[in-house]
Amino acid sequence: MTDHLFRRATLDDLPAIVALLAEDSLGVGRESPDDLAPYRAAFERLAADPNQLPLVAERAGEVVGTLQLTLIPGLSRRGATRTVIEAVRVRSSERGSGLGTLMIQHAIEESRRRGAALVQLTSDASRVDAHRFYERLGFTGSHIGYKLSLR
Repeated sequence: MTDHLFRRATLDDLPAIVALLAEDSLGVGRESPDDLAPYRAAFERLAADPNQLPLVAERAGEVVGTLQLTLIPGLSRRGATRTVIEAVRVRSSERGSGLGTLMIQHAIEESRRRGAALVQLTSDASRVDAHRFYERLGFTGSHIGYKLSLR
């Protein structure tokens, strides 16, 4: 898997990132790759925030994976900074290749580099395979997450 490059996403990567989000079984009903305007505005907010790190995995010049890493300074855990991994997606043709593992390992190392004491993520309750994947990487299902849609 040495032919993959992990880097900060750029605005030029946006169509590929949105396509990955839309390719997903849950994203197919909530993403709109035909209208990039809201994604562009969101990406600009991310790019301006030093606590946000949108990442892509690239192979042979093509974006084949993405995730977002968010740093959250906090008071709990003796003032620890934590990171949240969000929107992990691997192109369907790359699944099972080990790319997802490398992406999460890269996010963990980047979290360490930025001084985080804890890495956390949520995964939709329906994603049983993803839960096994994260547990294999050392994550524990220690909490129950809740969401409230504001739209």
